[in-house]
Amino acid sequence: MKNIFKVKIGNRHRLILAMILDKKMKFLTGMLCMLFYALSTSAMAFLLKDVLDDIFITQNSDKLLFLPAVVVTVFLVRGAAAYGQSYFMGFVGEHIIMNLRKLLYDRITDLSISFFQKEKTGVLMSRITNDVNIVKAMVSTAVTSIIKDSFTITALLFVVFYRDWKLACWAIGVLPIVFYPIVYFGRKVRRVSTGCQEAMAGLNSFLHETFAGNKIVKTFCMENYEKERFSIKNHALFKLQVKGIIAGSISSPIMELIGGMGIAFVIWFGGSRVLNGTTTAGTFISFLAAVLLLYDPIKKLAQLNNSVQEGIAAMNRVFEIVERKTEIGETTNPVALPAGIHSVSFQNVTFSYSSDSEKKVLDNINLTAKNGEIIALVGVSGGGKTSLVNLIPRFFDVTEGSVFIDHINVRDISLKSLRSQIGIVTQEPILFNESIKNNIRYGNREASDEEIVQAAKAAFAYDFIEKFPEKFDTEIGELGSRLSGGEKQRICIARALLKNASILILDEATSALDAEAERLVQKALGNLMEGRTTFVIAHRLSTIRHANRILVLSDGKIVEEGTHEDLLRRKGEYFKLYKMQFEKKYISLPVYDE
Repeated sequence: MKNIFKVKIGNRHRLILAMILDKKMKFLTGMLCMLFYALSTSAMAFLLKDVLDDIFITQNSDKLLFLPAVVVTVFLVRGAAAYGQSYFMGFVGEHIIMNLRKLLYDRITDLSISFFQKEKTGVLMSRITNDVNIVKAMVSTAVTSIIKDSFTITALLFVVFYRDWKLACWAIGVLPIVFYPIVYFGRKVRRVSTGCQEAMAGLNSFLHETFAGNKIVKTFCMENYEKERFSIKNHALFKLQVKGIIAGSISSPIMELIGGMGIAFVIWFGGSRVLNGTTTAGTFISFLAAVLLLYDPIKKLAQLNNSVQEGIAAMNRVFEIVERKTEIGETTNPVALPAGIHSVSFQNVTFSYSSDSEKKVLDNINLTAKNGEIIALVGVSGGGKTSLVNLIPRFFDVTEGSVFIDHINVRDISLKSLRSQIGIVTQEPILFNESIKNNIRYGNREASDEEIVQAAKAAFAYDFIEKFPEKFDTEIGELGSRLSGGEKQRICIARALLKNASILILDEATSALDAEAERLVQKALGNLMEGRTTFVIAHRLSTIRHANRILVLSDGKIVEEGTHEDLLRRKGEYFKLYKMQFEKKYISLPVYDE
């Protein structure tokens, strides 16, 4: 399987071919079975001449014993070949889809944070589920049938020309007319299918948002509003699907008419040749049977073409993601960041989320955090605090300037090495629908059960975990729905403790908690920050008094810097923020002499 993913992304045909060749023996065996299936089908038409002429007309008794045995053998081969081609080609098709689904998921996972900010989660889910399943229908069923029917058509054409080449030329002349509706309506099917897949992706995105935000929907009594929105999207998808049905179905009756006219001509012209003695009745019946059998796979090709067009449309949507280049790349020979406590420095850093945007989220930032230093970042929303810390693990790259860790530019450090030494605890605790143990172990997959317990104790999570009947094996529900906000946050801290990263980013880790939960989380964070270079983004200024330095950001610039006491004495921006918070709580401010 590894060889498949060595094919350069961007060459779709080579990639699919590599996936096929990965199971080439099964593919070739399936092809051989399809060949035998086609030969057995043509043999049925071929034997009709001998049955009619030798048994019914010349009354050859030897052929009466021989031909039934041959017919049984042909049907035995046909049945075995049908099973073989169905199994082997189905296996290869499913294997291709498995690899394609993995390739798509791997690519999405490797793309930068900015990609996830631009794309809707439901749309991405639709690419992996709905679009890949449509490709599956093309690869597993349509392509297999196309190969089988092509073999069958070739074998039957041999019988047709062998029996009566003159009549065959007239009969085959209608084929270009038959294939015209296949091509014309196939293009319409692809256009409609693309619209259906986009509408399905939009519907998936809508469902993800409304299900995830169901509490808000109910709080604002918006059930009827969301039902109406769903109804509109659902009806739009329905209209596109009906168009697809029309485009996919109309080619069949047209082919029926054209095929019927062709067969009528064969009966008239061939019957005339039998009546004037040019050919025998057995030859004509054999020829007619081959033509009738030939019509069926051609008709199937027309129907399968619709599946192929839908599959191509889905394949294009899949490869739009697979071929997407990540904005966060690595140098040719990235260096590994050695273990230990690190310093972090920003030198003339300017950052914008879009290269063509005039708005600077960060503007000429210069900052150095020494080994083991705690840097607190405060300011009003939109000041650039989160954007600043997101540059350290290279969730985004600077627009101008550089970010250094121990005098090494982060662009020159391998992403795995860089991010393995950075721990992050955010305001929104992200947990997975697994056991508490597995969520904590996410910080270090090699950690022992004892190390997990120690991390839980250091995060002040051990006591509430032990109260669950299944303790550390308790399933916490989607996004940790069975836990309170403070409990979820302490699990996240335990996870970060287990990772034992040397650089720590705390992005408003306590702002959504009540007073009691915040007290416990603050104690856990104290254990987590010990001996680490830490960046703390804080909304509650009371939580950052211990910081070595506090930086006030406003409009992407550092406007103040100092300790808690120094900044209060200056009565600048920090003093204003502090005053706004504590006046609401009716707490008097300390008075400093000017």
